Amino acid sequence: MVAAAAVVLVFALTFEGVGSLVLRKVAGDIQARIGPNRVGPNGVLQFLADGVKLVLKEDIIPANADRLLFKLAPYFVFVGSFAAFVVVPFGVGLIAADLNIGIYYVMAVTSLVVIGVLLAGWASNNKWALLGGMRAAAQIVSYEIPVGMALIPAVLIAGSLSLQDIVRSQGGLFGIFGWNLFHNPFTFFSFFLYFTAAQAETNQTPFDLPEAESELVSGYNVEYSGIRFGLFFLAEFGDMFIVAALSTACFLGGWNVPFFHVGTLPWIWGNLLSLGVFLAKAFTMVLIMMWVRWTLPRLRVDQLMRMSWKYLVPLTFVNLLGVSLWLLVFQGKGIPGMIASLFG
Repeated sequence: MVAAAAVVLVFALTFEGVGSLVLRKVAGDIQARIGPNRVGPNGVLQFLADGVKLVLKEDIIPANADRLLFKLAPYFVFVGSFAAFVVVPFGVGLIAADLNIGIYYVMAVTSLVVIGVLLAGWASNNKWALLGGMRAAAQIVSYEIPVGMALIPAVLIAGSLSLQDIVRSQGGLFGIFGWNLFHNPFTFFSFFLYFTAAQAETNQTPFDLPEAESELVSGYNVEYSGIRFGLFFLAEFGDMFIVAALSTACFLGGWNVPFFHVGTLPWIWGNLLSLGVFLAKAFTMVLIMMWVRWTLPRLRVDQLMRMSWKYLVPLTFVNLLGVSLWLLVFQGKGIPGMIASLFG
């Protein structure tokens, strides 16, 4: 278990470092500028230079800050993000802990991020940090409901809360049409509801009001420096991967290879192939999140709240009712299965 945790931690830190480089490269391309280009060939080592800088930089605590809470906040945020990695099904046999409450575990442990952000905003004794913390708490709590409701259809189809069981339920001879994305019209809609709400829950643009550089400088983490700021930074990219991994596992077939059963391969080759497929899907989702981030303008606070409570929450409830009725009427069969049954 210790070795599995170490491997997951190394993967998470590597992704979070490289992800910061890719984010700036994508931003540079979209904004017609070069982006990182000084450290290493084409700037590919920029994330290492940033990491060294954050570790060596002076760790400053404001004189009037609550020192204990100020120190604890970044650890809550980082642990809340990193702990979710342990139930991510990277491959057919590559999962640190296949919990039978995997979805609930992710929703519960990522709630620590809210506590950390609130503590950071309160303990900094800074009005910009406090406003950012309050915005973050309101935003995360509001969008956690549609995120959870949009994931339930995948749970109903698989009959399990385990992420590994949900991925296995999307295998078989239907190829990509065995994915929950194409199971029925309601699950197709669930995917987009989940992706939109999750983008907001992780404070990604156009929903980045808790940081909002043009209004709050950097929001709840404005007073942080050095490695404590680095923990907030790492957690943000960790959250992006968790959102992408959940969408991959619940709607895009996870590690399943279309029209091929990886379980027939030797253990090592089966896991390597399924790992590659899972990461390719998850990284594609991360790139889409970055693309959206640098394309759309930021919403106002009232627009953000209205979008959640007036549109996403009712839509996810109606959608869940639709999925439930579909499974009841058609005895759990999806559209691909029904078409296949017509041809014997």
